Amino acid sequence: MKTLADRVDHYRISPVLALVRSLWPLVIGIFVAWVLQEWLAPFLGPFPAKLVLDIGIAIVLAVSLNIVNGFGGQFSIGHAGFMMVGGYTAAWLTYYGSIQLWGAPDLHGGFLGTGDILFLGACVLGGVLAAVAGLVVGLPSLRLRGDYLAIVTLGFGEIMRVLVQRTGDVVNPADVKSLVGNATTLGGSLGFGGVPTYTRIFWVYVFVAIVLVAAYRLKTSSKGRQLLAVRENEIAAEAVGVNTARVKVSSFVMAAFFAGIGGGLFAHELGTTLNPRELGFQKSIDLVIMVVLGGMGSISGVVLAAIGLTIMPELFRSFSDYRMPVYALALIIVMIVRPQGLLGIRELWDLGPWQRHVKPVWRRFAKGWLISDEAKLPTATMQAPKEDGK
Repeated sequence: MKTLADRVDHYRISPVLALVRSLWPLVIGIFVAWVLQEWLAPFLGPFPAKLVLDIGIAIVLAVSLNIVNGFGGQFSIGHAGFMMVGGYTAAWLTYYGSIQLWGAPDLHGGFLGTGDILFLGACVLGGVLAAVAGLVVGLPSLRLRGDYLAIVTLGFGEIMRVLVQRTGDVVNPADVKSLVGNATTLGGSLGFGGVPTYTRIFWVYVFVAIVLVAAYRLKTSSKGRQLLAVRENEIAAEAVGVNTARVKVSSFVMAAFFAGIGGGLFAHELGTTLNPRELGFQKSIDLVIMVVLGGMGSISGVVLAAIGLTIMPELFRSFSDYRMPVYALALIIVMIVRPQGLLGIRELWDLGPWQRHVKPVWRRFAKGWLISDEAKLPTATMQAPKEDGK
């Protein structure tokens, strides 16, 4: 008869298989990004492809804000400030770094060439500095709640906008002497022009996949449960031992990191002049609307809202002068009909139609490979003890 340890070893997953199962969402995301870049974008044409790219950037920014406003129940309205930190950091590195390394500010070098590698490094650096800014802002301010936190984050966004506006004009390539020496020449109020256009649909949706996977795994992890507990009742969460300040600061830093990456993607779009006026209070409000409209805490709902709110202004463009009033009226109607947002706190896969039609097909496809072996463990049945003589 097998011992309990032998039975446990029989159902233990090998490290290699566990790694494969943990990476498959990213692999699917990279494949979707490649299909969008190589097949869908050429089929749609330049303007619809640009709209698809804008949708991806909006998803990155909205889902990252949902980590703070949705999961944690906080109210941050300065998310564009972290986007500005990441965007200007990435633009500074790609523009002046390209000049220092190759003598030209716009060196593409093909797919995964030297320019793309510098661009990816610049986006990550922008995310890191934005995360540091989130830590600096979060440590003293996330002990606050409600309107007070909103005021602090709003003040941070406005401070960043004013600081960027006071920087010097962008230096011509022939006059660039050192990378560090040009850290304060970011274009000022006129904007950072001449930034290389490295942002592709492929890179945008690779980062979309990373953000979605990170947000989902955070939500279903123990740290995510603590964050959701803080959202529901912060006093009760503290009573059961949750370090609410640490949980809120960590979520704030994570959201700021992805906001910085979104800013780097935005800065390197084709035809974009990075202007501090475009990353001010109005941009933060647009992101807050996406989170509220999709559902506070719903990842899939925020994705749907980001898609819809990015497309709606273009659909109403034919109205010309009445475009923005119709856009605002549509938002008001949705909030009256669905005050909890499109999906509330639920996800798309929690809804009845998904459970009835999509989930059975997915289970048949994933059986034996994607579903954890824990689902195959035999369930013990409780039996009543037999009486003596029976």
